[in-house]
Amino acid sequence: MTVRSLGTLVLSAVCLAAGFLVASAVPSQPEKPVAGADATRPIAGPDTVFVEEMTWMEVRDALKEKKTTVIVPTGGVEQNGPYIATGKHNYILRATTESIARKLGDTLVAPGVAFVPEGGIDPPTGHMKYPGTISLTEDTYARLLTDICSSLRTHGFREVVLIGDSGGNQKGMKVVAAELNKVWAGGKTRVHFIPEYYNHDAVDKWLAGQGIKEVDEGYHDSFNITATLAAIDPVLIRAKQRQAAGKFSINGVDLNPLAKTAEWGKKIIEFRSEATVKAIRKSVGEPRP
Repeated sequence: MTVRSLGTLVLSAVCLAAGFLVASAVPSQPEKPVAGADATRPIAGPDTVFVEEMTWMEVRDALKEKKTTVIVPTGGVEQNGPYIATGKHNYILRATTESIARKLGDTLVAPGVAFVPEGGIDPPTGHMKYPGTISLTEDTYARLLTDICSSLRTHGFREVVLIGDSGGNQKGMKVVAAELNKVWAGGKTRVHFIPEYYNHDAVDKWLAGQGIKEVDEGYHDSFNITATLAAIDPVLIRAKQRQAAGKFSINGVDLNPLAKTAEWGKKIIEFRSEATVKAIRKSVGEPRP
């Protein structure tokens, strides 16, 4: 290396060091403040009932418009046999909660609780014996629900509605609702656990009356669930692959044509939504001042 090259390197190092010192000496710029809680919303919002799709200003204004009921849906990620995506509960809730909220009119939907108790983790029990399942302990689940409900209460929601699309979710929601109502007694916010949403026996009885006769094949699946998912997205039930393999049926019920099965799914969503709306209205009662 020549003397000239060495001098150039030394000069570069000195300049870099000087620049670092200057940058370090300059105080960092303070973050721009977020608009105040009473700031005017600059644009109109979309037509949605889902809190996660709304801006904070849109949620604030919805509360001012008396949309003070909020649904907290609990789903799950679990094994559902060879044909159904592991997130079936979460996909179904997206459809049913929108229908329920729009029927009620004064209701928003909080982000779904995607992870719930599914069995022991180590050693694995229940659904945890199957890859893809994600489980929580009952304690973690209860704490998560408690914090979600508490957050919604802080921002002014008056009626917090808990519904679950899986059987293992029901106990935790019932316990949390009872505990929070005890702690918040006399306050402005109540929690409502609505077991009527998880009404698969009623759906299956209604379907049987419509001529849908099933024979249990031993899968964690049913025409009720498959048809609902077909209405949401046929990929979730692997429709094309099953048709190609000659396996497009469940519990002895032929799922062809797909369009007809999807129409059944829409009817099932409507059936469950109507039953849940009726139960919510009964639990909430007359609007409170």
